[in-house]
Amino acid sequence: MTNRRARTLAVVTLTLTLLLTAVAVVLSRTGDDPRADRGRPVAAPTPTSEPVGPGRPAVIVPGRPGESAATRPAEELRDAAQARHNAMDVSFVRMMIPHHAQALEMAELAPDRAGAPALRALAERIRAAQGPEIGLMRGWLRERGLPAEAAGHEHAGMRGMQTPEAMRQLAAARGTEFDRLFVRMMTEHHQGAVRMATDLLKVGSDLTLSEFANSVATEQTVEIDRMRELPT
Repeated sequence: MTNRRARTLAVVTLTLTLLLTAVAVVLSRTGDDPRADRGRPVAAPTPTSEPVGPGRPAVIVPGRPGESAATRPAEELRDAAQARHNAMDVSFVRMMIPHHAQALEMAELAPDRAGAPALRALAERIRAAQGPEIGLMRGWLRERGLPAEAAGHEHAGMRGMQTPEAMRQLAAARGTEFDRLFVRMMTEHHQGAVRMATDLLKVGSDLTLSEFANSVATEQTVEIDRMRELPT
């Protein structure tokens, strides 16, 4: 009896061993055995270009979380990468160039006419800031093949712009009278620029111009506060 039980146990053990071996072989061939993937590098999907229609390469674009990837024409991605601007961006630049130019004209009168050293220093800061900004705006138009002037555009109606008569009065003034006129006129001028820049931030679409407009609004608001502190 003991020998028979031993033989039976040996047969059962052998049978189980053969079955487990067969299962392991099948799993390794089908790729379902998790042990087969240990240490094996996982290949990441590569964004490849595939033809979509004759002569139209496409790019696989990853989807948002929970969404599958999509295939889009390559030219769409190139167009999306280009900076966008709208009519309000162009109008802002075309108006702000002559607006800055008048501020420079007023500031250039200060060295020979201002009575207060603090006002002369402020005028020099305005010249140092707004001169390069005009160059930046002209470059923005040039890079987009846009003319600096629009037909029929009137600069006199822009916010903060001073009349030719007011500019003549400023040029004729000296000392305390010049300081008083300069502070009043430049404050109005800066307030107009701040309004123009703030309006662009609401409707513009060009990122570079939005950053520039934000800088103009911030810096000129600070200068308005400085002018209010000047003795006139």
